[in-house]
Amino acid sequence: MIEFHVDRTGSVPAYAQIVQQVREALRLGLLRTGDRLPAVRDVVVSSRINANTVLKAYRELEHFGLVEARQGSGTFVSGSLGAVEPHDMARLRTGLSRWVAEARQAGLEDEDVQALVTSVLAEEPTAAERAATGQHREVGA
Repeated sequence: MIEFHVDRTGSVPAYAQIVQQVREALRLGLLRTGDRLPAVRDVVVSSRINANTVLKAYRELEHFGLVEARQGSGTFVSGSLGAVEPHDMARLRTGLSRWVAEARQAGLEDEDVQALVTSVLAEEPTAAERAATGQHREVGA
């Protein structure tokens, strides 16, 4: 079962942090359809946040079709994100872990690594990347 970690010092609201953590866990395969999310009261105790905050997060996840509340049973994962096979995700994660270790050895801090990743994600894909993923660019785009 997932355990939420809420950063009270950051600028991201607590409910949004919970939503983000569930979405990440779904993408990484840590949560799967049928898995139960922690009971609201358990999240309140472990994260020391208001029950309404947890309920807001769970409602948002339900709105996006990722979870469903079952009266008297709890909140369960009902949807998924991404279509990457678990072994592919694990292989890519391993490669990324190596790259992060190399970046840290070169003296980069976590904020530097995040900035690099963000900048790469924002770049226009190259022709080779588009071909590898089956994307094509519209003429005149």
